[in-house]
Amino acid sequence: MSDKISCIITDDEPFARKGLQGYVEKIEFLDLKGTCEDALQLSNMLQQQPVDLLFLDIQMPHITGVEFLRALRNPPKVIFTTAFEHYAIQGFELDVMDYLLKPISYDRFLKAAWKARDYFAIREQPNNIAPYIFVKANGKLEKITFADILFIEGMENYVAIYLENKKIITHATIKSLLEKLPGNQFIQSHKSYVVAKDKIDSIEGNTLHVQSYQVPVSKYLREEVLGKIVK
Repeated sequence: MSDKISCIITDDEPFARKGLQGYVEKIEFLDLKGTCEDALQLSNMLQQQPVDLLFLDIQMPHITGVEFLRALRNPPKVIFTTAFEHYAIQGFELDVMDYLLKPISYDRFLKAAWKARDYFAIREQPNNIAPYIFVKANGKLEKITFADILFIEGMENYVAIYLENKKIITHATIKSLLEKLPGNQFIQSHKSYVVAKDKIDSIEGNTLHVQSYQVPVSKYLREEVLGKIVK
């Protein structure tokens, strides 16, 4: 990984902020850009200083970390920090990277930091990622092999993954799912659609034909899409 992971710590407890800051400063691949005591400060800081990773407390005054993350468009990756174990399911649904239960030991924090390092390193080397992902659907984790995906349709906080033989709906966003897909195999044709390049049968106007399906192409993305398909 060529660059450090930029991050922000948000916690309403000064002692907790200081402790996490001390942990971050011990880890050479983390670059702390600031600390905040609530979601309002964090929102203002993100407008001025976008970062890769948030260490985000859940229980804060005015708005919780969960509520803040749900309201945030295009959020960074998040590691939740909390004293309450029952938020773990919500963390999973929001696709957070890790969930640290207070009091947080340095060893446990370091494991979460390594997970973040591995994630960003893999993003820089998309050809090295595993040929599948797991998504939560129907109360279980479903294995999705990239080669089976026809296209993906975004529906607010859910996505429908169209496969060769079925459709799977999972709680996620197009953006979060696109980050997990190999960029050389998939194209975002529209703000709500991602399509597998090798599954495109034909192009007609602003429509991609994928088997019996018609996938729209945004006029803003048309030139980029055609450039990736037509060699």
